[in-house]
Amino acid sequence: MASHTILEIANALGGEAVGDTSLRVAGAAEPASAGADQLAIAMDSRYVDGLTAGRALAALLARGMDWQALRLKAAVVVDRPRLALSGLTAMLDAGHALPAGIHPTAIVDTTARLGKDVALGPYVVVGAGAVIGGGSRIDSHVSIAAGAEIGDNALILAGVRIGRNTRIGKHFMAHSGVVIGADGFSFVTSERSQVEAVRETMGKPEESRKDQDWLKIHSLGGVVIGDNVEIGANSSVDAGTIRPTSIGDGTKIDALVQVGHNVQVGRNCLLCAHVAVGGSARLGDNVVLGGQVGVADNITLGDGVVAGGASKILSNVPAGRAILGYPAMKMDTHIEVYKALRRLPRLFGIVENLQKSVSKTNQND
Repeated sequence: MASHTILEIANALGGEAVGDTSLRVAGAAEPASAGADQLAIAMDSRYVDGLTAGRALAALLARGMDWQALRLKAAVVVDRPRLALSGLTAMLDAGHALPAGIHPTAIVDTTARLGKDVALGPYVVVGAGAVIGGGSRIDSHVSIAAGAEIGDNALILAGVRIGRNTRIGKHFMAHSGVVIGADGFSFVTSERSQVEAVRETMGKPEESRKDQDWLKIHSLGGVVIGDNVEIGANSSVDAGTIRPTSIGDGTKIDALVQVGHNVQVGRNCLLCAHVAVGGSARLGDNVVLGGQVGVADNITLGDGVVAGGASKILSNVPAGRAILGYPAMKMDTHIEVYKALRRLPRLFGIVENLQKSVSKTNQND
């Protein structure tokens, strides 16, 4: 593994190198487990104790931390530690080792178009008329359906499935198991269904109904994904019915996320693990959905909405609002409601004592 001096790291991160700036490190580690050849990541005072337990000679520190008092030989001091961590990890990451060229087991249709320096791993299948941009690297067992288009410099890891009518921009990254462009979950009955009745009456199903088959509404719209999008392992983006499901530039999607058919996700959104976005929902730009957030179908979230983990969003949310809970409400309101809920047992006790007091007074009268 290549090593770097403290000065080189500080210059790359826009930080300040202090102490023995010629000291070399070959990797990074948490303070307690860091060795003498590793940079300890101690960007907060909570990690100071770990430095004494480890053997690190140098650390990445936040501005204001005293590197000399921590008995370090050198340090990289930064103003915004997490931003520096992004740069440091990029600097130290050796990347995914995918061989150049096209593996002999790959199957590429004669009408597919591959850009310059495309790498295809073992058992990759590229369908008729598919387009893969230059510099893209496709790992083993990936299938790219007929007519799909992928921009330059994509990194698609093992086992990804990219369906028909899919258009993907530049610098796309898909982790193992991602499925893009599968059919949306859309069905209808020949006559009014029990589901329709419940929707209209808000929970009062019809007394008499007959069994009906569910008829598939086919997905013709495909998927459109912008530039610099990353999708985590085993997530899926369903194809639209008539218009495409869309993911905006710069959006990052975590593992095990479901984006339903016809959904529109704006630019630079974050969708954390286990998020599920119902069909035809619209997310504005810079929306952040914490883990396990559920978004009901056919609703709109404005730009800059932040939803705390496990929130269930059942109605439209205006731009810039922070929400939490089930059903999701303003975050500060939810916290007050939660506090009130915790007080209920004590309140019930007070009411019970008051009832007893009133009852005794009545008996005395």
